[in-house]
Amino acid sequence: QVQLVESGGGLVQAGDSLRLSCAASGRTFSSYAMGWFRQAPGKEREFVAAISWSGDRTYYPNSVKGRFTISRDNAKNTVYLQMNSLNPEDTALYYCAARRDSTAQAMAVKSYNYWGQGTQVTVSS
Repeated sequence: QVQLVESGGGLVQAGDSLRLSCAASGRTFSSYAMGWFRQAPGKEREFVAAISWSGDRTYYPNSVKGRFTISRDNAKNTVYLQMNSLNPEDTALYYCAARRDSTAQAMAVKSYNYWGQGTQVTVSS
């Protein structure tokens, strides 16, 4: 069992940066691949970033590639999402998720076993 708690969201202006954090409970955090997703009102949950259990592989969709960076600190049981050059289209509730199966598709919502409650990111123009 893994419990995830996101933090770091807020209201920012276009062009600003934010860093989200996701703190995980449990001694097996380092064995999970991790991901970030987001969901805007009326839209489906969308893949934002993923990282392997060791941190040596990362994945991004084109919409955030070059602006967002995922990282993890296994000693602190924490995964981060650094978001730069934010724009209003990035406004959403951001979720952290943990994936047991390292071979499962990193971009698929159904691949993830545990989810946090989300942290709101609002970008004004």
